[in-house]
Amino acid sequence: MTGLHRAAWPALGAAILFGASTPFAKQLIGDGAGLSFPFLLAGLLYLGSGLGLTVTRLVRDRGWLPAGLPANEWPWLLGAIAFGGVLGPLLLMVGLANTTAATASLFLNLEAVLTAVLAWLVFKESTDRRIVLGMVLIVAGGAVLAWPTGEATASGLGPLALAGACLAWAIDNNLTRKVSASDALFVAGSKGLVAGCVNTSLAFMLGASVPALPLLSSAMLIGFLGYGLSLVLFVLALRGLGTARTGAYFSTAPFVGAAISIAVFAEPVTTSFWVAAALMAAGVWLHLTEHHAHEHEHTALNHAHKHHHDAHHQHDHEFEWGGVEPHSHGHQHVPLKHRHAHFPDVHHRHGHT
Repeated sequence: MTGLHRAAWPALGAAILFGASTPFAKQLIGDGAGLSFPFLLAGLLYLGSGLGLTVTRLVRDRGWLPAGLPANEWPWLLGAIAFGGVLGPLLLMVGLANTTAATASLFLNLEAVLTAVLAWLVFKESTDRRIVLGMVLIVAGGAVLAWPTGEATASGLGPLALAGACLAWAIDNNLTRKVSASDALFVAGSKGLVAGCVNTSLAFMLGASVPALPLLSSAMLIGFLGYGLSLVLFVLALRGLGTARTGAYFSTAPFVGAAISIAVFAEPVTTSFWVAAALMAAGVWLHLTEHHAHEHEHTALNHAHKHHHDAHHQHDHEFEWGGVEPHSHGHQHVPLKHRHAHFPDVHHRHGHT
């Protein structure tokens, strides 16, 4: 299971980067006010993500190359962008305008739950009691960390909008899994650019002005690291872990944010912090020590992604290959039946009897 354990690191890395972005982004909130500012800040964060990843992709490929996304995967990507890059942020802004920050944080724990429920019930991803219990513990830790300590008020519209945002991101996560074998930089960069353009456009429509250079550069840098690189790692985790397990690991982000707030910004340590840490550690341990093995059958499949020539990639090449691995090209999987430990990754999306 050692190789499978490595698939968890991108998910945890995504949670660390996103969790770390929260306390730093919070420092920027004091630089703006009014209805337009939340949209402006969200837009700058997403624009930093999209532009940064696009530049990174250009440097990596030494110029612009086609995305290489198969035709049958474009609807999944466009759906993910619509739900996660447009609808989710809009509903979040509506929710934040009608709830306290603490209440909003508590509601946002619904994303992991809805992600897992959709993955298991709608997209038929495999699970077992150990994974369910691990996810419950991780989400419970996030709830403890975000539970309001003072008076928390909310109108009926606020919680409804936040729940809608969580559902939109849960749909986004499950749709993104469908394209997770494709170029993670392109997938994440596309979502960042669309979300950034939508939110900044709304901000200017609501009366926002062009921000000062320090705010602009800080927000876009935080967005590139905490939203962009985090999303790239999230897509890689979806490729190796499946949706529900990736979502559960990513739910540790509030703990990372709280830890950085304590270590860097000298916020007081609370009992809830240690309770949350214990719950999340137990949940992550349950996931890391999972052992899922049974005889399963692979059906014929054509796709393209980076791969080694392991048991699942025994194919010929229609081009001269120098033996460098991993490498990426379109390849065909022939039907195969065998038994080994595995996660519901891009090659193990089979049903269970």
